[in-house]
Amino acid sequence: MKSSNLMNGYFNSHWPVECGGNRRQKIFYGSLNVANKTHHLTTKTNNRWNVMFIFRDNNEVYLTGTMPNFLGDKPFGWVKKVNPDNLETICESPNLECGEHIWCGAIAAHVNGTIINVNGSYMHVLDENCNILKEIKLPVDQAHNGLLILSDGSVVTKDIRVSNSVTSTLTRLNPESGELIGQPLKLPEGSMGRIACDIDDTGEYIYIPGIEHIFKIRVEKEQLSIEKSWSVKYRELHSDYGLAWDGCISEGYIWLMNNGDIDSVRSIFSKHPNGRFASAPGTLSWQRPALWKGNQQLLKVSIENQTIEYVNLSNKPGGGIIAPPVSVPKYNLCIAWDSLNGGLYAINQENLNIEWTLNIRPTMQPVVFLESGELIINSFENNSDHIAVINIENGELIKKIDLKSPLANGMFLTPGTNNDIYYCSTLTIAKIQWK
Repeated sequence: MKSSNLMNGYFNSHWPVECGGNRRQKIFYGSLNVANKTHHLTTKTNNRWNVMFIFRDNNEVYLTGTMPNFLGDKPFGWVKKVNPDNLETICESPNLECGEHIWCGAIAAHVNGTIINVNGSYMHVLDENCNILKEIKLPVDQAHNGLLILSDGSVVTKDIRVSNSVTSTLTRLNPESGELIGQPLKLPEGSMGRIACDIDDTGEYIYIPGIEHIFKIRVEKEQLSIEKSWSVKYRELHSDYGLAWDGCISEGYIWLMNNGDIDSVRSIFSKHPNGRFASAPGTLSWQRPALWKGNQQLLKVSIENQTIEYVNLSNKPGGGIIAPPVSVPKYNLCIAWDSLNGGLYAINQENLNIEWTLNIRPTMQPVVFLESGELIINSFENNSDHIAVINIENGELIKKIDLKSPLANGMFLTPGTNNDIYYCSTLTIAKIQWK
């Protein structure tokens, strides 16, 4: 099997799924070249928890999210098809059942033309106009975070857990029939981070960060199975470091960051349905102090050798993040950050030295414009979120734009194809185009 098969299950689009593909590399093979350009900003406040934009066909842009109804009214998921020029709604799904769980789900454009949405404990299959074709209640009554489409077109998703009191389950479905493919796979541990997938000469594999270990799952025609000979321990159960979010797979390594189960995340998953409170909890800000003493670390995991190396980003205690790093092999750099303490760091992928730092405060999933060597990421400053454009090679801050977005979180940036970037956060969506 060749790596090119990895995207066979997706609609032929430059960005049909979160992070641009199953390895979660967040790389767009294009350019912005913003240094000598002016920008046009479109910002809309919709009071929703906006999660991600994806592209289906040319200029077909879909937005998904949930409702931040931590109190009161029953929450629901939703999908919109939006005008790529002004972000106005073209069509919208009915309210999508989520089992009353509140968490950021996911969306993907399937090779068969449908839109697949996972939110809470449900999966929905929608047509191109956001009409429901199938509603599928997932086997596990818990919020699910993320979905991937495998090379055979099947869909995999996983429930999110922040402890081992109940372990996580990996579920695989046929998106056309809605039926399970094999039995849901009970994992050895709970798992918080989203799943990533790769194909090598021996097969197709899913990599999952657990509470203590990272696991490797073999994809077979009719079942998923744990590779019993492969497991990497990345933390001790009661250590001074938190859990890992998603992994970024790049040239034989998995890059992750720990310290992800910050107070707001733990608070949401202390309730069932997840995120539903009887009274205002006062613990839902990602800016609350860390629950551990450990500084923020970047983790480099060798898939072949099952070894792990740690990089201390700084000596500041109580580091924390809500989104994973990005590896950029072209520049031999991995980009990481510390959301709680602030700071963006570029790490040499071979000797693990820090090559440059930048004093901004990122929180979300970035995008790399590879041809022009520009990193697009947010920076939350003075109670407003900003978009920062950074020279990957030397760390120069090229542009910083105030989005007038009052909240930042760990959601997804999406590249357009016309010198533009799409932004999602709680309450706000935005688009920036440079001309």
